Amino acid sequence: MQRLRRWYAWFVRRAPRFRDLTFIGFSLLTIVAQAASGGNGWQTRDWFVLAAGIVASLALWWRRRYPVTVTIITILALGLAQVFVPMGLALLTLAIRRRDTVLGLLTAAAYLAYIVSSWSDTSDILVLAFTGPFLVGSWVAVGAYIGARRDLMVSLRDRAERAEAERELRAEQARLGERARIAQEMHDVLAHKVSLIALHAGGLEVNPAVGPEKVESSAGLIRETARQAMEDLREVLGVLRTDVSVDGADLAPVPRAADLDRLVQASRAAGVNVTSELTLPDDVPALVGRTVYRIVQEALTNVHKHARGATTSVLVDGAAGTGVTVRVANLRPVAADSLLPGSGAGLVGIRERVTLSGGRLTVGPTADGGWQVEAWLPY
Repeated sequence: MQRLRRWYAWFVRRAPRFRDLTFIGFSLLTIVAQAASGGNGWQTRDWFVLAAGIVASLALWWRRRYPVTVTIITILALGLAQVFVPMGLALLTLAIRRRDTVLGLLTAAAYLAYIVSSWSDTSDILVLAFTGPFLVGSWVAVGAYIGARRDLMVSLRDRAERAEAERELRAEQARLGERARIAQEMHDVLAHKVSLIALHAGGLEVNPAVGPEKVESSAGLIRETARQAMEDLREVLGVLRTDVSVDGADLAPVPRAADLDRLVQASRAAGVNVTSELTLPDDVPALVGRTVYRIVQEALTNVHKHARGATTSVLVDGAAGTGVTVRVANLRPVAADSLLPGSGAGLVGIRERVTLSGGRLTVGPTADGGWQVEAWLPY
């Protein structure tokens, strides 16, 4: 089998030259038959036809590299010695290669050469004028069909290659988008609880003289927060393979607006002075509730990281027809350093969520040196 494949590959590489030899051999046979058909021995005219036919036939070896030149040579052989087959094969090759003005002009020249060379054999010019287009045009028509079919196959192959490249590009873009979505979801799920753990641990570090009851309480909160973080991470990773939602709604856990009070209570338990005013209706759409939750969660996470101990206010107010306003503002922090480094991905993700919901987001410092995150969502 391997030997057959090698032979086939070898034949495919040399198939064009085999066709050239076939065309030359066929043309030479017709030339010899034409030169020997006189019946009165080999006359000067027969030798001239044979010589012209041999030159025109051998020129077919270069028909693919110089199709126009070879066609002109065969047309001259047709006009001078009535050598028809080399001209037909040359026109066939030219029509395969190109279908333009040059082909039309050389086809017309071949037609005129056919009429001129055959005029001495018949006095009926109308017969020559009528049969010439069929005899010459048949070669051109076959070549044009083969060339058009080859161009179509090349076009289809290029289109398939482009479609494959575009499919791979779309798949790569989808993979990158999925990775970004997973990273954003995991950031939203874990950053808040990790910041709470760091806040509890920082409180014990800066105040080591607290009693054993406080240490035990803080250790329990750290353990419970870490357990919740691990459960949330396990839930997110568990549904990644089965998530078919467009916006990541299937990624668990799915927060709701009703969970805002629990979110604020967790920050209070970590020692942050948080005041809240939550007046969001219970029938708020799930997408709006999830976006509101993520905004408050990210804002409180940044407070835990960069403004621990700063008094923070959380306002969530909204009604159907007027929209939902979310505002999280903190005063100037007492400590200048941060418990955890910030990557800036949280605010970027929040801005994307608000934009996709058709809302507005403003983030920046306040007049008293604090920081404020304010968003409006349509409802």
